[in-house]
Amino acid sequence: MAKKISLPEEIYKKAPIHDLILFGIYSLVGNEKKCTFENLVYICFSLFPKAFCLSQHPKLPDSRKLDRPLRSLRRMKLIIGDPQSVFALTKQGRKKALEIASAFKQRKLL
Repeated sequence: MAKKISLPEEIYKKAPIHDLILFGIYSLVGNEKKCTFENLVYICFSLFPKAFCLSQHPKLPDSRKLDRPLRSLRRMKLIIGDPQSVFALTKQGRKKALEIASAFKQRKLL
């Protein structure tokens, strides 16, 4: 993985966790990385450390924060895949991820 880069908290603190995860998947796929569960935990924690850290140990990622949202994203048909294989964006998911990326570029989110 590349070096750890995080976004300023004020940019993402009001964003729904689903949006942060979609952006994480989009970032991995856009950088031609496999979106395994492990890579997704890493990228989400790297980009959004306050949203994906353990409450008692803020320097460590909490993979449990991705479990239910990933299932919800699958039910909403925004992603496909599972923790045992890889995740990918559906056509709808890619559209939503592009909207989120655009909002980040404008330094705001919804």
